[in-house]
Order: sequence, then C-alpha cells, then structure tokens
Amino acid sequence: MSNLYAMRRANGDWFALDDHGHLRVPVFRNDRAAMAARTRHWGMMLFKPVLLDERALASFIPKDGESAAHFCLVDDPSLSLSHGHSLEHAQLALLIHNAPEQPQLLSARAGLNTEKRVVSATG
Repeated sequence: MSNLYAMRRANGDWFALDDHGHLRVPVFRNDRAAMAARTRHWGMMLFKPVLLDERALASFIPKDGESAAHFCLVDDPSLSLSHGHSLEHAQLALLIHNAPEQPQLLSARAGLNTEKRVVSATG
C-alpha cells in the first residue's frame, strides 16, 4: 500500500464530514488526489494534504465522551467525498503500519547520522 493522506489545517484541525452525527475523514491515496478533491470542494480550501503516519493517526483516538472518527478511502477525488471504502481506525492503522517507510526513517533506523557536521582543520 502506498502512503495515505488526509486534509489538515494549519491550526491542526482535520477536515471531516458530518455523517449522521459522526465524523468521517476522507483519506486519499496520494497528495495529488487530495489536492484534486480540494479544488472541487470549497470547504477544503484552507486545508492541505498531510501524510498519515502513526503519530497523525493517534490524534484521532477519541477522548472521554467523544465519538470515534470514521474514515473513507476516496476512490475518485472528482466525485463526492462520501464515495469510497469505509474504514475503521484499526483498519487504517493497519494500512499505515504496512506502508513503505519514509527515507528519513530508514536512515535513522539503519543507524545513519543525517546531521551535517562542521569540521575545522587547524594547521
């Protein structure tokens, strides 16, 4: 599975639709699909595509008294955002967990140091 994206505002709010009193977060297969949906749905204009990783997914865990968010994997961003595959939090977590790792994570896990170092030579 490739990386998945959802729409997030600069203040940290996620874009979600009201689905009979429950929140449904549209999820996209790539950032281009998310941007295509944004151009067709005026409510998304203040949001930008954000990679869904395990940290982002943790922000959807409901707090006391809140109902759980539901997700919809959007098949075609040019259609309605409600068309797609309905996903529960656990299903989305599994997809994200099985997604290819980002290059930064690979180098960090391999023990590579990605920081730039300044070496001075005296002589």
